[in-house]
Amino acid sequence: MTVGKYSIDNPHEGQTLPPSHKISVKVTSNTGNSYHHGDQVDSGQFAFSAVETGDYMACFSAVDHKPEVTLSIDFEWRTGVQSKNWATLAKKSQVEVMEFDVKSLLDTVNSIHDEMFYLREREEEMQDLNRSTNTKMAWLSFLSFFVCIGVAGMQYLHLKTFFEKKKVI
Repeated sequence: MTVGKYSIDNPHEGQTLPPSHKISVKVTSNTGNSYHHGDQVDSGQFAFSAVETGDYMACFSAVDHKPEVTLSIDFEWRTGVQSKNWATLAKKSQVEVMEFDVKSLLDTVNSIHDEMFYLREREEEMQDLNRSTNTKMAWLSFLSFFVCIGVAGMQYLHLKTFFEKKKVI
């Protein structure tokens, strides 16, 4: 981010600048793309995001004065972290677009948040079902073990009585 502010210094404090004290300003990249242009102004501001690498130039020019006049220009150029004064830079249309994007992202985050809570509830239900099924399977295993032991005992008694009747034992 780059921001700049310029104004003509008034040599006579308290008086307004004469109409002839105007400058033209042009801010360009090293490839010639224009980022700011001001014609016949006594002060102004500019702001842009640097999309090209390289140097950026500010060119100040004044119309011919008869008699010649020396103009002093107060110029401030800030980049990066120093330039972050967002309240004065944002245009309403940019803010509305950013506001829409933020609302869209907020809705997405809320949807993901709700989905996470839903999945946690489902996981808890599944764990309860798993515990319940595990308990039922343990009881079924014990029941089947005792049925097998009972059937084996009954077979033993039946075979014993059978062989005693046949006098094999």
